[in-house]
Amino acid sequence: MLPNKKPENQTSLFFTFEHTLNRHHPLFLLANKIDWSVFEKAFAPLYCKDNGRPAKPIRLMVGLLMLKHIRNVSDESVVEQ
Repeated sequence: MLPNKKPENQTSLFFTFEHTLNRHHPLFLLANKIDWSVFEKAFAPLYCKDNGRPAKPIRLMVGLLMLKHIRNVSDESVVEQ
């Protein structure tokens, strides 16, 4: 009987987005070296939990700001990318 092994190029029904990324890409490496909890703790008091529209995640906002400065692009351009 052959072992039940799926082909390597077949994606699973249960997968994480991180597993589809290139682990050698410089931005992937950088993102995994940053202690995101520092930003979460620093910016959390500035967010209201029970008033208004839910905020975007702090990691997303800080990451976009970093990309904007790393690539020297506008707000609109970094969001498009």
